[in-house]
Amino acid sequence: MTEQSGRASLQEMRTDYCGHLNIRHVGEQVALCGWVHRRRDHGGLIFLDLRDREGIAQVVFDPSTPKSFSLADSVRNEFVIHVEGKVRPRPAGSTNASLSTGEIEVLGSRLVILNTSLTPPFQLDEYSEAGEDVRLRYRYIDLRHPQMLNRLKVRSQVTGCVRKYMEQEGFLDIETPILAPSTPEGARDYLVPSRVSPGRFYALPQSPQLFKQFLMMSGVDRYYQLARCFRDEDLRADRQPEFTQIDIEASFVSSEDVMSLTEGMLSRVFREVLNEEPPLFERMTWAKALEDYGTDKPDLTNPLVLVEIADLVKDVDFKVFQQPAQDANGRVVALKVPAGSLSLARKNIDDYTEFVGRHGAKGLAYIRVRDMAAGVNGLQSPILKFIADHVVTAIMQRLKARSGDLIFFGAGHRKMVNASMGALRSRVAEDLGLSTGGYRFCWITDFPMFERDAEGRLRATHHPFTRPACSLEEFRADPESVGSMAYDITLNGYELGGGSLRIHEVELQGAVLEVLGNRATDEFGFLLDALRRGCPPHGGIALGLDRLVMLLMGAQSIRDVIAFPKTQSAADLLFASPGEVDFQQLQDLNIGSPIAELSKDSAVAESSQHKS
Repeated sequence: MTEQSGRASLQEMRTDYCGHLNIRHVGEQVALCGWVHRRRDHGGLIFLDLRDREGIAQVVFDPSTPKSFSLADSVRNEFVIHVEGKVRPRPAGSTNASLSTGEIEVLGSRLVILNTSLTPPFQLDEYSEAGEDVRLRYRYIDLRHPQMLNRLKVRSQVTGCVRKYMEQEGFLDIETPILAPSTPEGARDYLVPSRVSPGRFYALPQSPQLFKQFLMMSGVDRYYQLARCFRDEDLRADRQPEFTQIDIEASFVSSEDVMSLTEGMLSRVFREVLNEEPPLFERMTWAKALEDYGTDKPDLTNPLVLVEIADLVKDVDFKVFQQPAQDANGRVVALKVPAGSLSLARKNIDDYTEFVGRHGAKGLAYIRVRDMAAGVNGLQSPILKFIADHVVTAIMQRLKARSGDLIFFGAGHRKMVNASMGALRSRVAEDLGLSTGGYRFCWITDFPMFERDAEGRLRATHHPFTRPACSLEEFRADPESVGSMAYDITLNGYELGGGSLRIHEVELQGAVLEVLGNRATDEFGFLLDALRRGCPPHGGIALGLDRLVMLLMGAQSIRDVIAFPKTQSAADLLFASPGEVDFQQLQDLNIGSPIAELSKDSAVAESSQHKS
């Protein structure tokens, strides 16, 4: 089936990548390898679009090379081929400005079919409508798409840039264990049973947090790692059960040192990978972020803000507003949508009411500003009859309302209002295309040390090793009101990374663990012992590599920038995992389970049947 037998050397197989050819190569003899992206027969000429990881080149075969012409006539999409030929300009009027190789083509003189292909399950072009389940089942084909290959290339460029920057800053790349002890870090652990220690388990690390702190105790001073991490948690578009984080820790540093280092690294990525000047790194306190945006990871490309009006409505007859306005844990906010009355119909408001209900809100009050010049008479809303005119006027003045605006209101428990109105802010901006575009970094600082979970128990806002922003005595006097030395960096509404200064004194670490309960103290006895043996002040940060690349590439999910991701049910459709294991494997691990018992019962039944 081919014109050549035997194994060719790499140099003989290819002189250039398809996507590297351009007008400067005219007249050169080249050898290319790749996949047939498209085949076209134009009355005596056969055109093959040949694709490799760098792009697509057009190869033309004519009857002057009978064997190659015949082979070219037989190839189909996704055949793997080797071609040789001479680069020439495309004929006038046939150039393709959408391709980097669109000014030239290769006149083929020799063709070798290296492998055939079944009809692919979907087309590798911009018109493909294959569902994600099909794309993930045939991921090795999906990754051939130029867009997917480009994302993997950018990911590689980002990691290379990060490594170069960190090493220039004097950081050591040190691997930490994958098999580790289980520790309470927030999410559920993936557990690995030990064969040699029956009944005992390793855990896959949620992060290298403790390992990197122990490296600081060891005198490493500056550590970084592109760390593989694992969390058994419900998945979203920006989460995976296994992911990679840029993990950094340094001794004798301040918060400013860590933030400055991180800004330098991200700036380097923007300049070297995107060829852009980096955006400014803004700063905002945690309290301010919640007040203005309802979230501690605000998208600053969204111009909409929440405005507090509790002080204006605390004495109104409208109980929906009055009660939370008078409650220390309540909140009443307004969200002004400029020209929203002109662009949003009643159906939109009904949809938004249902939307905020999914975040705990019991309803969604609103006011349409028909004619601001007419005062209260120019407003339309079912709630106006419950609120005095002077209060309504004060609300309009605070919001700087104009004719055509639409104002939404949220009232209730503070957490619920922040969650529902913060989500509404994002949804409205997306629906109306209000984003200013570009990239907006923001550091969120001054986090509280603790927060209460659904059962009312105190839990660490970041993790139990974060340094409180106070002395030991102040901490013991009122731990719940204490702030922390933590900082998050956000990008366009996503938490890109989080870090903190760590606790390096045994007494303070012990006090924090005591607040979190005896179990935490028992499980971290080894840490307390180490802190007694000379621990330097230290701090660090961890940034999500997958999330960073997703945002840089404008992808919709981190699954689009990971070579072999899992689905939202944590399944790998290509390799069919998680999968069952045989009974003997479970027995070796001293594990009993319903699956194991069924396997055992089947084995016993089969054995009995064989004997009889």
